[in-house]
Formats: sequence, C-alpha cells, structure tokens
Amino acid sequence: MPEIHDILKEYWGYDAFRPLQEDIIRTVLDDRDALALLPTGGGKSLCYQVPAMAREGICLVISPLIALMKDQVEGLKKRGILAAAIYSGQSRRAIVQTLKNVAHGPYKLLYVSPERLETGLFREYLPALDVNLIAVDEAHCISQWGYDFRPAYRRIAALRAELPGVPVLALTASATVEVQEDICTQLGMEGAAQFRQPFLRPNLSYSAYRTDARMNRLADILKKVPGSAIVYCKSRRRTVEVARLLELQGESAAHYHAGLTQEERAGRQQDWIDGRTRVIVCTNAFGMGIDKPDVRLVLHADVPDCLESYYQEAGRAGRDGKKSYAVLLYTDAELADLEKAHEDRFPTLEQVRTVFSALVNYLQIPSYYGKDQSYTFHFDPFVRNFKLNGHQAHYALKAMESDGWFDLNEKSFAPPTVIFTTDRSGLRAFEEAHPELEPLLTLLLRTYAGIWDLPVVISEAQIAKLMRLNVDEVKKGLLRAAAFGVIDYRPLNEDPQLVFRHDRVNTEDFYMDMTLYRERREAFRERVKAMIGYTEDAGCRSSYINRYFGDAAETPCGICDNCLARKRAPLTPEAFAAIGGRIRGLLQVRPLPVEALLQQLKDIQREQLWTVIERLQAEELLLVDPEGRLALR
Repeated sequence: MPEIHDILKEYWGYDAFRPLQEDIIRTVLDDRDALALLPTGGGKSLCYQVPAMAREGICLVISPLIALMKDQVEGLKKRGILAAAIYSGQSRRAIVQTLKNVAHGPYKLLYVSPERLETGLFREYLPALDVNLIAVDEAHCISQWGYDFRPAYRRIAALRAELPGVPVLALTASATVEVQEDICTQLGMEGAAQFRQPFLRPNLSYSAYRTDARMNRLADILKKVPGSAIVYCKSRRRTVEVARLLELQGESAAHYHAGLTQEERAGRQQDWIDGRTRVIVCTNAFGMGIDKPDVRLVLHADVPDCLESYYQEAGRAGRDGKKSYAVLLYTDAELADLEKAHEDRFPTLEQVRTVFSALVNYLQIPSYYGKDQSYTFHFDPFVRNFKLNGHQAHYALKAMESDGWFDLNEKSFAPPTVIFTTDRSGLRAFEEAHPELEPLLTLLLRTYAGIWDLPVVISEAQIAKLMRLNVDEVKKGLLRAAAFGVIDYRPLNEDPQLVFRHDRVNTEDFYMDMTLYRERREAFRERVKAMIGYTEDAGCRSSYINRYFGDAAETPCGICDNCLARKRAPLTPEAFAAIGGRIRGLLQVRPLPVEALLQQLKDIQREQLWTVIERLQAEELLLVDPEGRLALR
C-alpha cells in the first residue's frame, strides 16, 4: 500500500496534512467507521481522496451537490486521478457507460447523488464495483433534526448491507451534538471514531448590527474592509437589487443565483475568483466547493434561519488564515418575522393535500402509477396554472419531499455531452456523404479524449471559438450529426427534475407521518431561537457559536464586535449628546448621504457614530429620504 504522505505530495503537492486529516485517513484505512466535523475549507475531501488512492478499488462518494461533484471530478482528472459521477438528469446510456468504465477501468472515485442509490441500474452494477470506502459528504442531511434534512440520504443505510466490511466516513462542517448522534445511528456507525476541529476561527471577527439603514451600512462596511467579499441575500430578487445599488455606489459587484443560466453562473463565479469582480451578491446557491482562500468579508444582508447555515456561509471568509470579517445585518421586524416562520414553513395537512392534488394533475400522473418515474417540473407555471399561493406551495412541496413522496432537484444542471455511436469505418463513410460536418466531427475527436468510450462533457462555446463559428451553428451541427446516429449529443439540461418515490394515490388517501412532521417543526423553532439569540447575545459571538455546536471552549475571541465593545470606553450620555448635536448641525444645512456625513465627522470613532445615528433613527429624529440621504425629521 502506498504511503499516504507520498500520495499527498505526488498528487496534491503538499508536504504535510492539516490538523486531524492524517488521523481520519489512518482510521478508515484500518477499516473503522469515522465521523469528521471539519469547518468549511478544512480539507474534508482529502480525507477520502487520499485513502482511495492508497488502496485497490474505488471510493464511493455520496453527495447531494451536483455542481460540487462535477467540480471535484474535473479537479481530480487534472491531478491525474480518474473519477466519475452519476446524478439525476443524466441519460440511462450515460449512466450505464459510466458504471461500466468504473467497474472495468482504473477509476479511484465514483461520486453518486443519494437519489441514485436505490435505482435498479445502480444496484445491478454495484457488485462489480470494488468499493473500498463509502464517504458520505454533507452527512447532516441524513438527520431529521438537522437543518437540511434530505430523505434520500436515508437510503445510504441499506447500502451498507450490500457492502459488508466497507468502512464509512461521514463528513460535515456543522452539526449539533444531537445531529452528530443521529448521523451515527442512521448510518449504523455506533462506536465510530469521532474527529472534531474546534469551531473557533481565531482569524475571523464576527459582528451583528441592528440597522434600519441596511444598504448604507452595507456599503460603509464594504468601504472599510478591502479585498474580495461575498454578500448573502435570502431571495434572488434581493441579490439583483443589492448588486445594482452597490454598482451605483461605485462597487464592482455582480449578482448570482440558481435562476441564471449555467454559462452566466460560471462566468460570474470565475470573474469573482479571478478578482475582476470584487463583490458577489448571492443566495445560498453560491459557495459550496469554491476554493478562494482570500475572501476578506462575508456579509449577510438578511438573517439566515439557523446558525448551521450562518456558520457555514460566514466560514468562507479567511480560509488563508488572515484577518477576515463575518458581518450580519438585521432589523427588529426581520427577527419578529423569523420567530413566526414555522407557521409558514410547516403548512397544515389539508394545505399539503391541496398542493399534492394540484401537483399530480399538473404532471398528469394516473392513479396508482408514478413510482420511480422522473418528471420535468417548473414551479412558476405550476403555481400560476393552479392559482396557488407560491410561498405555501413551496413549503408544501418541501413537506412532501421530507416525507419521502418524491425527490426534487431544483435544477439538474446536466452539462452537454457527446459520445460517438458509430465505428471508425462508419464515421468515414458518413463524412464522405456529409463533408460539411467533417470538420466538426474531426475537432471533437482531436479535442476530447475518450469520446469513443463514454459521454464526454463538451463546451459548445470552445468548439465555436476553435471553428470560428457562432455557438448556434455548432449546436445545429451537433444535432444534425446526432439525427443521423453518428453521435449521441445531449445538450445542456437545466430543467428541474422531480422523481416520485410512491405511486400516486387519490387526494383523500394522501397521508404523512404527522408526529414526525410536528417534531421537525419544533426542531426548526429551536434552531430559529438559537439564531435570534445570536443576534441579541451580548457575550462573545464565537463562544456563542461554540456552545451551540457543543464545543466547551469558552475563552472569548477578543475580536468580535461584542468583545471589542467591552474593550472600548462606553459612550457616555454627554458624548452621545455632543455627537448628536454635531450630526443635527450638519443635517440642518441639507440632507447628506451617509458616507458624506461620516467623512465630515471622521474625527469621531466610526462605531460611536453609527450608535448615535441608529438610536436617532430608532427615536424617529432622523430619517432616510427617497434619495437615500439622511435628513432631520
């Protein structure tokens, strides 16, 4: 068996492992189960990739994130490691070819979405796969008490019976003690070795600010903290609004969400990674698997509904170990809405039944049919056609998914692929009969290795550039060659896919496990309470997070907003009155943009200024006019 340090050096170029990585790797190489809690950017993937290279056979990696699977496969190939992935949205032919290649070729890792585990096709090929390790990424998804429960993960337990003696490595960045215990129970990992890095990030300064002038505060923070930044928003519309407002203030900003095309998302992500865009304004669809260590600021313009999400997203700042900032902005109204969120998030059984009836009619599923069938599902026309409340319909679908009725992938994001379906003599004959397609087919063969053997991901844009054509001409040529049966061409598929797990029943027979449903609602309320508590707690922010995740470390970080406030002299009533007087004096002349006001009062400590401004706003002595300027009421 190759030495793991040699593997690390040869394929990744590192001389040493990060903390806990070597211990985790040696545990699974000793055929023992392990649960690893490593923070975002803590090097989780190496913990299964190195053991995969150290042994004969393959590592089976179960992950819910299609984009991350594809990125990892491409990254491993660049390092000279053969890896493949199967996930929802791929054609049967592509999956069969991939499984054959993995079963008979020198592959080391196979990434699989949890929805694929119980399909007949996967189980048919499973005995031929020499599996040496099962790695469960985002393992918190298996727990009904976790913040991102996915019923498909429950199928992993059955996989263990098919692969006796194969160790399991469960990995997550954030899980409470209760969720950690549930992960081990659900995966049959009682007695597993557990590895946890401290949740404390010594270089990351946490802050949370109550503010009604959110955009002004956001822009001010971005001006104060130089370097690359992420701004998280709750909705797609908000990302567009915030990015536009930042651009108007001279910031280099772009918005990002799952509703953009794959090409748009890839372009904006790369511009941000390369530094051409400074600020990426995004939903939580952004961030997983992105390797950018020099993010200096992660700013939440809206409050997440749980600390697990917040900790994971905030943790994308400062992976290089340098001083970085995680800032949360909120309003009292937002916290009040969050406190009542369980009422919307968990609709009644009758409300869920109404949406179920609309769904099976929209998809035209006959009674007692539909199990394991896949349907293209677009939410907006569904809601519009059946005159449903969009908010309620969304959470009713979530409730059905959590109860195991179906799996819903918001988008399959299956990339364009090509495989040749004729032999070389057939290809020559075709090119003689259709010389206009010969340059395109020749370019495919020269550019994409392995295109005879399995569906290869292609770039129509790259082909168009090489051929000096436009992309539509390339797509037309590929479709024409496919129509003649020379190639199998699968264009980009961005359609959402819904896979039913039960046959359709009549609406009056629809059921859910309501006891479990109510328990999940209560668990959600507890997570919300903890998130609100984080904003209101006057103690060390890092210590609060540590306690939530069961970490006993109580030493204050010394760098969060609360720790720093304790170090500074308090704002006395006399100082407050003096600063308030200067603010009113300037605004009596004319309303001012916040930045102009702060500039004119730059001799006053910035935090003290904000304290006075926000209290004057709360007391309705100041207002923000329609042009975004501060003015006296």
